[in-house]
Amino acid sequence: MSIMNPHLKFQSQAVAKPYFVFALVLFVGQILFGLIMGLQYIVGDFLFPLIPFNVARMVHTNLLIVWLLFGFMGAAYYLIPEEADRELHSPKLAIILFWVFAAAGVATILGYLLVPYAALAQMTGNHLLPTMGREFLEQPTITKIGIVVVALGFLYNVGMTLLKGRKTVISTVMMTGLIGLAVFFLFAFYNPENLSRDKYYWWFVVHLWVEGVWELIMGSMLAFVLIKVTGVDREVIEKWLYVIVAMALITGIIGTGHHFFWIGAPVVWLWLGSIFSALEPLPFFAMVLFSLNMVRRRRRDHPNKAASLWAIGTTVTAFFGAGVWGFMHTLAPVNYYTHGSQLTAAHGHLAFYGAYAMIVMTIISYAMPRLRGLGEAPDARAQRIEIWGFWLMTVSMVAITLFLTAAGVVQIWLQRIPADGAAMSFMNTTDQLMIFFWLRLIAGVIFLVGLVCYLYSFRQRGRVTVDQTVSATAAA
Repeated sequence: MSIMNPHLKFQSQAVAKPYFVFALVLFVGQILFGLIMGLQYIVGDFLFPLIPFNVARMVHTNLLIVWLLFGFMGAAYYLIPEEADRELHSPKLAIILFWVFAAAGVATILGYLLVPYAALAQMTGNHLLPTMGREFLEQPTITKIGIVVVALGFLYNVGMTLLKGRKTVISTVMMTGLIGLAVFFLFAFYNPENLSRDKYYWWFVVHLWVEGVWELIMGSMLAFVLIKVTGVDREVIEKWLYVIVAMALITGIIGTGHHFFWIGAPVVWLWLGSIFSALEPLPFFAMVLFSLNMVRRRRRDHPNKAASLWAIGTTVTAFFGAGVWGFMHTLAPVNYYTHGSQLTAAHGHLAFYGAYAMIVMTIISYAMPRLRGLGEAPDARAQRIEIWGFWLMTVSMVAITLFLTAAGVVQIWLQRIPADGAAMSFMNTTDQLMIFFWLRLIAGVIFLVGLVCYLYSFRQRGRVTVDQTVSATAAA
């Protein structure tokens, strides 16, 4: 018989905890493989042939996607019952799906590490339905099918919860984003032989996830946390959310065109992609205004200062990473020179961290004290450690972005617009960037220290004051 948690409004919210914990475990793995890659940029044969660069990169990017998906699912299982004002439809199904997804994810990563990729494709029946071999979608076909099964079970669970309960703007926006996430993943099964057609539809997964429906999920999570930590009226926050969602969908969907510039698509995409991509910073700027305005109008001083910091930090960092750094090279005349350079990597790192890694850590920071039965907030010492983790990770990620930006500028100058008309080769250009790769590696190590601080703060959350416990029980 399970012990009742007095700090949860609904006991079924507890199923979010394993999703959050496993997400953070995978996050650590992603950073470790990122550091391996960073060192391999400098010492080319580091860990070769045990972990070649292409394998390390595959594991690094796949862990990023999977841990964020676990975070989104955990967030949905936590906030949907509270928004619907009823227990989750089937907590048992949520736990079963957790173990299925976790087992499939671990088996896939082990497959990347232990089996040559071509052999893995043969072992998993890729010849029957070829879907492998594409960046970010390297998962074996059988894994992709498992992801679809998990997604359908997940959508059924949260969908039935919403259908039987209260409907709010936050839950509706999140459900829309989650359905879009599942629908657009289906394009991962379409793998035409023509490379241009392949890339055209490949972006229907990658772009329309991260620059489309994921923004809806992010916005709903942010709105939920801000309601809780500021006490601002729900109606005010929901109006902001409507505006953000509208801008995200309009700019994000048509903005897919900035990936169609150089793959043989019609020339009209040079204009559509440039114009609407230039507008993509707007929803992120609106999120900054949204979070700062809600904090300014707050009606309560929530004891979880760390969660409030994460909520504000994610909007600011996402605006610079996804908005400003995206805009820097999204116009077709500029992208002609910058496409696929280290400048692209700079944008990708800060955008993913700011928009999605930080929002998952925001909801974990807010929800974990309640999930652990500690109340509204951890003790002051734990929050200080967590805030140290916030600043170490954020500042080091900004540093990584600046170093990669500098590397990208030098790369473009030497390799793509040389003054004497003779472009330097790729490998000779890379040699000129070594100082930036060393600095990036150092910043990456600092990021890992910040992540350790974030994780260690949870270990300190055992000492809760009597006042916190009383206020948390009253709020629940």
